[in-house]
Amino acid sequence: MTQDLTLALDAMGGDKAPGAVLKGVDIASKRYPDLKFLLFGDERRLKPILKRYGRLAERCEVRHTDEAVGAGDKPTQALRRGQATSMRLAIDAVRNGEAGGVLSAGNTGALMAMSMYVLKTVPGIDRPAIAGFFPSMRGESVMLDLGANVDCTADNLVQFAVMGAAFARVVLGLQRPTVGLLNVGTEAMKGHGTVKTAAEILRNTELPFEFTGFVEGNDFSPGTVDVFVTDGFTGNVALKTAEGTAKFYAWNLRAAFKRSALSRLGYLLARPTLATLRDRLDPRSYNGALFVGVNGVVIKSHGGADARGFANAIGVGVDMLRGRFNELLVEDLNAFAKQQMPRPKAAAS
Repeated sequence: MTQDLTLALDAMGGDKAPGAVLKGVDIASKRYPDLKFLLFGDERRLKPILKRYGRLAERCEVRHTDEAVGAGDKPTQALRRGQATSMRLAIDAVRNGEAGGVLSAGNTGALMAMSMYVLKTVPGIDRPAIAGFFPSMRGESVMLDLGANVDCTADNLVQFAVMGAAFARVVLGLQRPTVGLLNVGTEAMKGHGTVKTAAEILRNTELPFEFTGFVEGNDFSPGTVDVFVTDGFTGNVALKTAEGTAKFYAWNLRAAFKRSALSRLGYLLARPTLATLRDRLDPRSYNGALFVGVNGVVIKSHGGADARGFANAIGVGVDMLRGRFNELLVEDLNAFAKQQMPRPKAAAS
């Protein structure tokens, strides 16, 4: 197996593993004929499922372990006792050069802790962040951090901006993405000292993206910028709020169409358009978050993802490998180090 186009998969991670994982692998294998897989997990469960998918087994190598990280395991516990788990062995395969990246739908905290311990961080990055993308009126936008770092310094936010822009260039194909700092208002005097200082640094540094200043929560839907930068606390709350709003909207839409015979007729007439809308907003289409800043390609799938969602997460991994994301990120960080201006004093909170 060649390292560049091989993904190591934690086949036992996620609510629907290993069935959804292997079905997702089968879907992805048709999209990416040159991609190979290292599957880490219980071979007594994996091999019978693989047989259902014909020649897929020829592109997969199963490596047995009957240990897995549990959804409720604490990251420190997984780090100390999880050396033989499917998650840890998949990460080790990247460190050993057997795979170009790793993908898991398992415990997020454990995956981050193990990845940082085994793969370390990219030089110049203090803390990795979780970056994902979502639909907007203009196409798609990137947001980070989605939950890895609750408390952030101005330096952290600046590094997130550099990493998020590199992610947007690879996954969205943008030459010069626009970047905004999430704040309680767009005016320069609003917000606490951390975001003000980060904004000042970004305004005075020449980088391969356009910093537009502050953005607000109502800028997500119109896609005012390509990359939204915030701390992990705010980013995770924003993500869960958006997911909940989408479910609430879908629930109300279904209820409205069931209200009367006339509304049910209206549904039949509108069904093709509603199907297009459903596909556009389907969270499975945007599954697959990248741990940016880790010295290796580490993709986190949603724990409840089905086969289609897992296949799309594999696609994010393929984009990162083919786009040589970490090499691009190192170039941007080196440019940042050369261009960085003297640090302004922190603004008063």
